[in-house]
Amino acid sequence: MTGKRFPAFAHVNATGWSKTDAPMRFQKMPEVEEIHSVTGDTCTILKACRQSARGTEALLARLYARPDVLSTKCHVALSTCLKRPVQAGIAPH
Repeated sequence: MTGKRFPAFAHVNATGWSKTDAPMRFQKMPEVEEIHSVTGDTCTILKACRQSARGTEALLARLYARPDVLSTKCHVALSTCLKRPVQAGIAPH
């Protein structure tokens, strides 16, 4: 799959993150394109793109190597139905 993008969304549950900037430590991982602090049963959602499922597996192994990561759920995109740029006239909040 050389040159192909294999997007995955990793839901990361970790200890002690609600009042820290710990999720931003993921920005050091070059495959991570987006970091979202979210509500619900997880702390953070990462969007990462690799060239294969094996690459995504390696990313998950790196996440689990962190002592503060308790669990992950990973969702792999089979196809992208809509991807649009920022729309004019819509204020970011």
